[in-house]
Amino acid sequence: MFTGGDTLLSVIGQLANFAGAVLCAAAALWILRKGDRARQDRNSAIVAVVFTGLWAALAAALSPTAIETQLAETARNIALVFLLFRLFANDGRDESLRPIRPLVFTLVAVELFQPMLLAIEAQLVHGTGPAALTFQISIILHLLVTIGALVLLHNLYGGAAAASRRLLRWSGIALAGIWLYDLNLQTVALLSGKPPELLLALRGLVAGVLAIALALGSNAAGAGLQFSPSRAVAFRSLSLLAIGGYLAAMVVITRSLAFLGGDLGRITQVGFLVFASVVAILWLPSARARGWLRVILAKHLFQHRYDYRAEWMRFTHTMGKAGPQEGSLHERAVKAMADITDSPAGLLLAPNEEAELELVARWQWPDINVPSPAADYRLAAELERNDFIHDIVALRREAVSSSPVSALPEWMSDSKDIWAVIPLIHFERLVGVVVLARPAVARELDWEDFDLLRAAGRQLASYLAEQAGQQALMEAGRFDEFNRRIAFVMHDIKNLVSQLSLLARNAEKHAENPGFRQDMLITLRNSAEKLQALLARLGRYGTGKIEQNSEVDLADIARALVTRFNQLHPVRITRGESCMVRGDAEAIEQALQHLVQNAIDASPQDAPVYVDVASDGLNGRVEVLDSGAGMTPEFIRNGLFKPFVSSKAGGFGIGAFEARELVRAMGGRLNVESREGLGTRFVLSLPLVAAASLLTRDDTIESEVA
Repeated sequence: MFTGGDTLLSVIGQLANFAGAVLCAAAALWILRKGDRARQDRNSAIVAVVFTGLWAALAAALSPTAIETQLAETARNIALVFLLFRLFANDGRDESLRPIRPLVFTLVAVELFQPMLLAIEAQLVHGTGPAALTFQISIILHLLVTIGALVLLHNLYGGAAAASRRLLRWSGIALAGIWLYDLNLQTVALLSGKPPELLLALRGLVAGVLAIALALGSNAAGAGLQFSPSRAVAFRSLSLLAIGGYLAAMVVITRSLAFLGGDLGRITQVGFLVFASVVAILWLPSARARGWLRVILAKHLFQHRYDYRAEWMRFTHTMGKAGPQEGSLHERAVKAMADITDSPAGLLLAPNEEAELELVARWQWPDINVPSPAADYRLAAELERNDFIHDIVALRREAVSSSPVSALPEWMSDSKDIWAVIPLIHFERLVGVVVLARPAVARELDWEDFDLLRAAGRQLASYLAEQAGQQALMEAGRFDEFNRRIAFVMHDIKNLVSQLSLLARNAEKHAENPGFRQDMLITLRNSAEKLQALLARLGRYGTGKIEQNSEVDLADIARALVTRFNQLHPVRITRGESCMVRGDAEAIEQALQHLVQNAIDASPQDAPVYVDVASDGLNGRVEVLDSGAGMTPEFIRNGLFKPFVSSKAGGFGIGAFEARELVRAMGGRLNVESREGLGTRFVLSLPLVAAASLLTRDDTIESEVA
């Protein structure tokens, strides 16, 4: 019934049929040796695979059109139908489903008409009307058997119990594959009046591959195997399918435009090809297209959105990277979280001593403007208490007043690029907050996103907490070394002060030259006073408080410093409001001296440093501004106020730390804002005398009431 020729496709068909016969032989041996002997379909499977291999071998040795080959095909089809019937016997349904036996016998009877048609066709002349009629009848009979077998297979698998489906999985796949392939082949042959040569050539190879699947289902171990393609394979396969479909649509439309005829048809074809090619070049490689395809793939083809094994391996690989090119731990933490949701950028915020959130690191997000502090204590408290992941898009759309979105700062809630805010919780304490940018294909977060991001956030929190603990241990070790060294320094200074004091006392009694005696006394007294002041300041480190508090005008101290430094570098006062605060004048001067000196060191040679003194009603403020290189958020967070960490060559890393400790000891605060390439602003704040008196009086009243 099928015709063939000595063409390249015929050679391919012979090789494919030969390969199918080899695979069938291997499958039959597997079932014979490894197959479960208690299975009711074991012998039927061996017979079906043997007849399938015999049919493929005859097709390779003779041709698909040979009478022997087509008789072997009939025997194969009958064996497959009988195998299907025996599959019902694995769970005892062959006895309870007696009504299906007539259908099985009918399918076998219909298939037995094929040898009769072969005998009639042998007597007819090829190409005549009776021969074409015989061809159509043969195709129709094949279609009836194929469709009836598929219906039986559907009933077999659909009515099976869950435990039985596990045994039937691979056998059902094999039988469904064979009959679906034949259904397509026979349908195309019926519609076109001749068999499709390519499908006919590959038929034996497909049957051999599916025979291997049938063999896998013949024992318990093989039946438990599952075909679970990874998401990467599924994504690439779907991408290739989309590209192939796009190219096929281009070909069909281009061929259809040829019917316009003439120059118009050719111009239209060329124009469409150019347009379609440009669209393909711009759209197919784009991140938005890939993101859309991933979302569609995860939503419709997989039970879960994420491949948890792949996500965990990528997460640990990102966090475990080392080297200057890989970024800091904080940057890698943001990247690890952003990779989970395909976010293009992200930020890491961390709480400071006042529970305010400050910017620690940013990953691929240089253009977003983050204030300092990034958020007040309310957001940190809300995230720590509820461990709540904010879906900014959903919260903004719902606009529920009672929602935690009310704690979000304006820059965060108003930004259209911010997508999610994820707390990092370690032992019920907030370690940090990751802010993710909106992915290329925006979507709402669901329960699976929340669960995975929360688990990843806790893991990140443990990494950050471990790093903070290591830094604390290193600082403790440095302080221990510093204390051992400073003990000797303090001892030597104490001896020197004693000697100078004794010298000054003796000079008062024995110096003969009045003028020399007077100069010597002044010099010695000044030296002794300076050394004693240094000794007092060194002894004050670590006590956490300053004993000599008095009313001091910040403007006077600032003017004196400006006058002193102006001889070395341009330093200007923008405002000089009188601000009376309570503190130690020497400690305030020392702190401001550190800040101004650091600003001068960071500024270009002729760029002025500005000092601004003003009051906000409760605190006196001294701002020191420069236009230098600025500092990174990571250095401000992890290095600026850490002792022995300096960004200057040869620096000791004590100045900023000492300034902050001095200000804190007087009940004040020292804040800093900096942008790389723009400059830095330090703000020293101390309570005004009036405000400090009110606070002291309130504390006294509360104590008396208590």
